[in-house]
Amino acid sequence: MSSQNRCRCQSCMIRNLTGPAIVITIGVLFLLHQIHGRYLDFSNTWPVLLLVIGVLQLGGALGSREGHVEAIAGPPAAPPPPSNPQESPYGTQGH
Repeated sequence: MSSQNRCRCQSCMIRNLTGPAIVITIGVLFLLHQIHGRYLDFSNTWPVLLLVIGVLQLGGALGSREGHVEAIAGPPAAPPPPSNPQESPYGTQGH
């Protein structure tokens, strides 16, 4: 996607932070496990990851969409060729 078509509204900017925030949260949780051991084990702290995802999704939903740009899936489709109602689409074979 080119930078010209990328949306810069507040809602999309917050939603674009979800991936990096998840990676950073997982890194911090594993770091805390290494520092503090069994009390901050990842099996006890994974709900923090869900909270981070939920907060970012909520922020994206409540963020302003002023200036939102819809993503373009691809080049516009070509118009269908004009049809001629007198011509049979099957040709003249078999008549």
